[in-house]
Amino acid sequence: MIDAYEDPGTPDVRGGWRYLWWLVRCQPGRSVAGALLGSTWMVLLAATPYLMAKAIDEGLEPGDWSALSGWCFALFAVGSFNAWLSIMRHRTMTRVRMDANFRTVKVVVGQAVRLGAALSRRTGAGEVVTIGVGDVQTIAQALTVVGPGVGACVAYLTVAALLVSVSPVLAAVVLLGIPAIVVLVGPFLSRLQGAETEYRNRQGVLTARIADLAGGLRVLNGLGGKSLVADAFHRDSQHLRTQGYRVGAVTSWVQALGVGLPTLFLAVVTWLAARLAAQGDITVGELVAVYGYVAVLVGPVAFWVECGYQLSRGVVAARRVVDFLRLEPLEDKGTRDAPAEPSALHDPESGVTILPGRLTALASAHPADTAAVLDRVARYTPSRATWAGVPLDEIRLPQLREHILLADHEADLFAGNLRDVIAPFRGAGNCAISHDALAAAIHAAVADDIAQGLPDGLDSPMDAQARNLSGGQRQRIRLVRALLADPEILLAVEPTSALDAHTEALVAERLKGAREGRTTALTTTSPLVLDRADTVLYLVDGKLAASGTHQQLLTREPGYRALVARDVEVMK
Repeated sequence: MIDAYEDPGTPDVRGGWRYLWWLVRCQPGRSVAGALLGSTWMVLLAATPYLMAKAIDEGLEPGDWSALSGWCFALFAVGSFNAWLSIMRHRTMTRVRMDANFRTVKVVVGQAVRLGAALSRRTGAGEVVTIGVGDVQTIAQALTVVGPGVGACVAYLTVAALLVSVSPVLAAVVLLGIPAIVVLVGPFLSRLQGAETEYRNRQGVLTARIADLAGGLRVLNGLGGKSLVADAFHRDSQHLRTQGYRVGAVTSWVQALGVGLPTLFLAVVTWLAARLAAQGDITVGELVAVYGYVAVLVGPVAFWVECGYQLSRGVVAARRVVDFLRLEPLEDKGTRDAPAEPSALHDPESGVTILPGRLTALASAHPADTAAVLDRVARYTPSRATWAGVPLDEIRLPQLREHILLADHEADLFAGNLRDVIAPFRGAGNCAISHDALAAAIHAAVADDIAQGLPDGLDSPMDAQARNLSGGQRQRIRLVRALLADPEILLAVEPTSALDAHTEALVAERLKGAREGRTTALTTTSPLVLDRADTVLYLVDGKLAASGTHQQLLTREPGYRALVARDVEVMK
């Protein structure tokens, strides 16, 4: 089975079927062993009726007790050996499924890491969660076809060959009847794929809603929007339930036909064999053997239907995984180095220029416009932005990430103790962060009270996304983490939006001191922060409308004055 640190290989992302075949090819020895064990197990199941027929015809009917004892012993030996084979088959197939499960998890996690910051811009969190929770297990289960599926084919051919020696008529009925059963179930499997695809898509949407609801429940309560989100969630869950009923309806038909049709077929073949026995065309032992052969075939046919069902669901899940694996991070065609000296960042689309060594604030009535500017100058979205006059897409992306840090106010916080949350790379291949640097960053972000108020200080455990802290505390923790990175250029999106006025003023003052002489740009409409900025850039409809100090813009720009005064009527 794949090791936790082993390279999972390069998946085949040309389609769902290709991906499933890649999982089989990744473990050829185990797959072949599963097929051989499954085939031998099913063939020996078919050997039981043959041995019973011999015991009746050569031992019981003529009264030869020694022959009867010999055939009975053979039955016991074959049954015991087949029981051991069944155990080994099950163990092997479990390993096959687990390897496929873990290998898929590794390639999905590896892809998420490769996408990095582009992940949230390429797909939703609900999609990734749905893949990890449901699709991975469904794909692994689909590989059942490697063992019992191949074994069912071999058993079918073996039984057909045995029936030829008994009665060509019965052999013809079996050879034609079993494929007919599979053909009858086929359309339902096609319908199942369509219904399952729609169900999985809706499940991803609903999972995303759950994640959003869990993360913003406190805010929704404060704004009175909980009922609106609850109604939307109710509608989506109803749609998902309806689609689930559709999947269940098709599944019930598949499973019912998978059991019912082989049983009906068994009755028909048994009736034909009984007539042949009554006419003297076959012996009583052969009648018993025919019944046993066809009864054995019920298993392979059920396996075929089950494998078809699992494969239909597995292909749907594999397509979702393949779609995720096909996502590409931001293309890096850069060949040039980053500027050696502090230089200006310029965004032609908005007209914004962020000068080096200064604290620049971007203000707009639409926060999404200023956030988009920082996205472009940090090269997280395609743009024509330049650094020192050089287009960003001509500079090597690793160098951009080394010099420019975009600190999102909703950046993820992983579970762990507080020290690891704010300094995740401490001692992990990077330079260890000193106690003084850590204390300075905590002080600059006005987060002293957070560390002091927790039972174990910096060693206190944090929930995922630091949900055991308030929104303002989480925002300051994110700011501490950004300051500890100490980038040449720090771009911060609304770093103080969840803070009270007193704390916000302290953060603005200390942030300017901590970043003295370094390039810092942030988006805000808070007058407490804007007043401490060296330069304020006022944007209207995503374009630079005016620039200057906070006091200068208050004097000459009515729109800016209305924005920072929260005068909605004037802004309109």
